[in-house]
Amino acid sequence: MQPIQADRIQKIIDSFVNRDTYLHVETTNGSYAVLRGEKTISVGSFVRNVVVRFERGLITGQGPYRVGLKMEHGWVYAEGLTDWEPDQQDRLLLAGHDEDGRLAIAFQLSATPFGTRGGESE
Repeated sequence: MQPIQADRIQKIIDSFVNRDTYLHVETTNGSYAVLRGEKTISVGSFVRNVVVRFERGLITGQGPYRVGLKMEHGWVYAEGLTDWEPDQQDRLLLAGHDEDGRLAIAFQLSATPFGTRGGESE
């Protein structure tokens, strides 16, 4: 992955506007907090292959970044994004990593459903 380039990401987000788009959002501190001995609850979320259609999408911030998708009846957003992976399959693959390089959030858009193994399309 490479550091987010907001202008390039904005163009990719714009390419998904007003299209049925598959969304993947995943957050976790999971076992990372336990491994560090933190006295906190483990939190996370996982949403995969939910079809959304948004009328506007924005990337904001100076890093870490926030991406928001404005839909007819509300918003979906993710923050803490630091990196992206260039992709040739009509997908946007964004992630946020902590200072130790561990995944904290993934936010992905695709024209086709995500597969069941590591984000690959089927």
